[in-house]
Amino acid sequence: MKSAALPAPFQTPTLASVTASGRTIRPGVMLCLLVTLAAIGLTSIERDVIGHVWLEPLVLAILLGAAVRTAWTPDARFKAGIDFSAKTLLEVAVVLLGASVSAATLSSLGVGFVLGIFALVALAIVVGFGLGRALGLNPRMALLVACGNAICGNSAIAAVAPVIDADGKEVAASIAFTAVLGVIVVLALPLLGGLIHLNGVQYGALAGLTVYAVPQVLAAAAPFGALATQTGTVVKLVRVLMLGPVILALSLIFRDRAPGAAKPGLSRLLPWFIIGFLVMIGLRSFDLIPQAALAPMAAASSLLTVVAMAALGLQTDIRAVARAGGRVVVAVILSLGALVVLALALIRLLGL
Repeated sequence: MKSAALPAPFQTPTLASVTASGRTIRPGVMLCLLVTLAAIGLTSIERDVIGHVWLEPLVLAILLGAAVRTAWTPDARFKAGIDFSAKTLLEVAVVLLGASVSAATLSSLGVGFVLGIFALVALAIVVGFGLGRALGLNPRMALLVACGNAICGNSAIAAVAPVIDADGKEVAASIAFTAVLGVIVVLALPLLGGLIHLNGVQYGALAGLTVYAVPQVLAAAAPFGALATQTGTVVKLVRVLMLGPVILALSLIFRDRAPGAAKPGLSRLLPWFIIGFLVMIGLRSFDLIPQAALAPMAAASSLLTVVAMAALGLQTDIRAVARAGGRVVVAVILSLGALVVLALALIRLLGL
């Protein structure tokens, strides 16, 4: 009697299948790494020539990848590796990002401020999504813009994209315009802080609540001194913490609801990388991650995110992004404006 074959999930992978899989993704991964190295090289040139990094490797990677894709369409042998880099490597980067936040970070701000930050992020996403939809953006694009502004810019857009099934050109457009505006915010925010006479703590909180990336928070807060820089960094890390709950909520909203469809399993309701993200926060909170490992983990998270953005760029024709530009620009500007207003209101409400 012929024995029944085991279902695919229960079959033991052979050495040949693992090797074949590695060979399948290798060309695409190598192409993504080449784009990543080019982006990092351009960043070094920025630093040496200009003295500052205005466009981070993450942004340059997606722009370079999109430029390559527009000039040349990679053939089928590159597809598996590009897809792997855009999804799996990005999910690993999100897990490693969790090590940057701990319970001590939260307790240093006080319960009221932490709850206020959570409420602000949630409200900013709702307002940003509403503005995007009012301007005619599709729901995925509106969510990418809203989450990018409310949480942590490019990293939030990159992490949210696979959960809501956003395509490459939606991600590319959101990141491109958000990144440019992020640089403008770094330059303009100190002027606003001086104009409305904020002290160091108030301005640091404003920077942490509105600026996208941690390095950008440091740059924006520096003109107001060490206290502003410290406050801004801690507030920013609390905003990053919201990435987990937001992605969990979106995974519940976007799960398959088709009539008669099987109920989604735990992996669909709670993506593995969000479980990993939360586990990392727990490990960091209980000092189970060696201090010496924190910097390499942060660097690995950043590098993998850049590789993933190179992959997304390679999936995107930049001409399609340009055609979607006008409404995205307006949505990003209005969403960020709403975030600044909400942040100033929270600072006043808490009497910082």
